[in-house]
Amino acid sequence: MPKFTWDLDPAILHIGSWELRYYSLIFVAVFLGGYQLLRWQIERGGGEERDASDFFVYGVLAVLIGARLGHVVFYDYEKAMNDPLWVLQIWTGGLSSHGAVIGLIVAMWRFTKTKGIPFLEGADRFAFSAALGATLVRIGNFFNSEIVGRVTDQSWGVKFPRYVEKHGEEILYRNPTQLYEATLGILVFCGLLLADKAFGKERRPRGLLISVFFLLYFTGRIFIENFKELQVRSIEEAAGFTMGQMLSTPCALLGLFGVIASIKRKEPVGWISEFDNGEGDEDDEDDEDDEDDNADAGSGASDADASDDAKPEAADSDTGAAKRPGPSEPAKPARDSDVDEEFGRSEEERRKLTHEHDRNS
Repeated sequence: MPKFTWDLDPAILHIGSWELRYYSLIFVAVFLGGYQLLRWQIERGGGEERDASDFFVYGVLAVLIGARLGHVVFYDYEKAMNDPLWVLQIWTGGLSSHGAVIGLIVAMWRFTKTKGIPFLEGADRFAFSAALGATLVRIGNFFNSEIVGRVTDQSWGVKFPRYVEKHGEEILYRNPTQLYEATLGILVFCGLLLADKAFGKERRPRGLLISVFFLLYFTGRIFIENFKELQVRSIEEAAGFTMGQMLSTPCALLGLFGVIASIKRKEPVGWISEFDNGEGDEDDEDDEDDEDDNADAGSGASDADASDDAKPEAADSDTGAAKRPGPSEPAKPARDSDVDEEFGRSEEERRKLTHEHDRNS
């Protein structure tokens, strides 16, 4: 990388006191790109587009609130106390990636709880979006001439006159750590693609992707922090570590533990809500109950009909009367005894009787 001076106006448009910054446009790209990546992952796991849309509001609020409060608490607490309204001026820069991570963890926990989705399932699906955000936000920092690196005497470096105007320092070549971290974000994104493919995409163990992100990104952050200018000098000089290193170390260790645990546990992935299963079971139980009730009602009706049919029979047997036909049984005509006797005679007998009858008449 050659040496050069970066003195670009961070605002792309000025209208009176209002200005539109590159940083703001980059954040729009972060949200839109992150949404598309999350949608891709959720739909691949069997979810619906509306699930990604539902998280969009959670994600935007988590990033803006978490990142801003994280910067205030970790890096600029005194300035916030002296100028409270400055806390709301997000477009001027000053967002903490660690604060954004905390905000997103809380948002994802809340979101997955309302959807009935395991937390690690949601976190895995968001890993690619997180890598994209980590990349683009650092480019935004570069446009704002903020979060610069330490002075360098190497063959590469960047002068940031606008940074010097704010801090009253001599214009010297510095490490462009914003670009270092943007490159780190690209490498992490590629690492996620490789891990996803190596473990069979939807056959990978749950929790792997978010753990790979934590391990790769925050390990890289620990290394790059060695080239960044101190931001909380009093604390960092006393501790011998930058604030970024202190915050990144537990995150990297958490990622390492998560990778080992997920591979060992081998929990299958899938965007399946426990609420859907529960509702299905309840519906099945209701259907079974309805069938049982209908069967009981039909049995009761049959018993009642049988009882009603039995009553006339009992009455007839008591009086010695012949059995009366039921409603579905046609009445049988009584047979004449003379007719039976007539049919029982032979042809010759019938002729004799006829002859005698004629003589008598």
